[in-house]
Amino acid sequence: MTEATLRTAHTSRLAPAALDEIRALLDTAFEGDFSDDDWDHGLGGIHACVRDSSGLLLAHGSVIQRRVVHLGRSYRIGYVEAVAVRADRRREGLGGRIMAALEEVVDGAYAFGALSASAAGAALYAGRGWRVWPGRIAVQARYGVERLPDEEGSTYVRGAAGRVLPVGSGTLVFDWRDGDVM
Repeated sequence: MTEATLRTAHTSRLAPAALDEIRALLDTAFEGDFSDDDWDHGLGGIHACVRDSSGLLLAHGSVIQRRVVHLGRSYRIGYVEAVAVRADRRREGLGGRIMAALEEVVDGAYAFGALSASAAGAALYAGRGWRVWPGRIAVQARYGVERLPDEEGSTYVRGAAGRVLPVGSGTLVFDWRDGDVM
C-alpha cells in the first residue's frame, strides 16, 4: 500500500488540471450521477484531497459556505460537498481523513456543519458524530419557503468546535441554488 498524503486548498488555489482530475474522480465515484450543478456546488470553498505517493488522486471532499435560517436566525454554516473515494481504495480510512480535514474547517469558520448523505455515506458521517436533523428541511425558494420532505432523514448536522447546535427541532431553511438544493 502506498503512502497517502492529504492536502487542503481553496478552489482559487487549484490549477485547472487539478480541478479536472477532481471532477473525473467524482464522475466515476458517483457512476455518472454527478451533474454540472453538483460540481458547481462543491466549488468556492476548501477542498481536501488525498493522493498516493505517485500523485494519483484517491479521495476528495469540499466544504463551502451556505446560509441556513432556523427559528428566525440566519447562520453561516459549512456545507460538506463532493465527498468521494476511488472504488479500489475504499475501506482504508481515506473518507475519514477527508472528513477530519473538512471538520477542522467547519470548526474554525462556521456555526455548524451540514451535509446531505447518500445511503452509502451515512455510516461514515454518523460514525464521526454527525446526526440526522430531527426537524424539517426547507429551502428559501423564489416565491417563499418550500419544504423538502425528501431531504428529511438524510440531512446531517454537526456542531462546530463543540458549539451547541440550534434547538434540535423546527425547520432548517437553506439558501437557494440551482440543481439539487441539498
